Amino acid sequence: MLTKRIIPCLDIKDGRTVKGVNFVDLRDAGDPVELAKQYADIGADELVFLDISATLEDRATTLDMVLHVAEQVNIPFTVGGGISSVEDVDALLQCGADKVSINSSAVKRPDLVNELSDKFGSQCVVVAIDAKEIEGQWKVHLAGGSIPTEIDLFEWAKEVEERGAGEILFTSMNHDGTKNGFANKALAKLSEELNIPIIASGGAGNIQHFIDTFKEGKSDAALAASVFHFGEIPIPELKKDLKANNIEVRL
Repeated sequence: MLTKRIIPCLDIKDGRTVKGVNFVDLRDAGDPVELAKQYADIGADELVFLDISATLEDRATTLDMVLHVAEQVNIPFTVGGGISSVEDVDALLQCGADKVSINSSAVKRPDLVNELSDKFGSQCVVVAIDAKEIEGQWKVHLAGGSIPTEIDLFEWAKEVEERGAGEILFTSMNHDGTKNGFANKALAKLSEELNIPIIASGGAGNIQHFIDTFKEGKSDAALAASVFHFGEIPIPELKKDLKANNIEVRL
């Protein structure tokens, strides 16, 4: 059995890590490079950095941060936010990122998934999907969840897999920041319909939620932010409990 991964997510704005609820009400959570090093040291399997205001800011800030993170950590890390071309990805990978996450840019121009996969390999292309359940239908949202679309979550996930995505990072907007657990029914459906790893995001509040998403949601990895940043769930303790529940993790 493949080991399940625990992934802290650092949302970056103006060079700082921030965290909100349902994509708004942001508060400061610390320096991203320092946090990255701490997470690598205590057993995080990977890290995700999302530059949530990338389109409004100078890309150089992110490249600078990626360089500093690469110097400090020895685990894979993914960078997302404002990525819309092969050139953007090339620059990030050269600075030390292992993978990139694309979201709105993939929806606007789906061929981008093919281009990145062809040039860099599917293993470094993560397609992030923010979706909201509305009257029983999961609809994709863009631009940090602010723009609704009529695109179906499951159809879109299948399409990007066919185009060469190596992983799906699915964030349930209904669950994000609520600490009520992950969207396990939708996650299980994604896992059943796709052959690539699914990363669960949105809703982590306690250790049981991680156990549930691996068992019920069939997730390959679980991503969280505030519960890690503010010390509510220590990663070593989380992994011990997962192991005790017969979930394979790297200790």
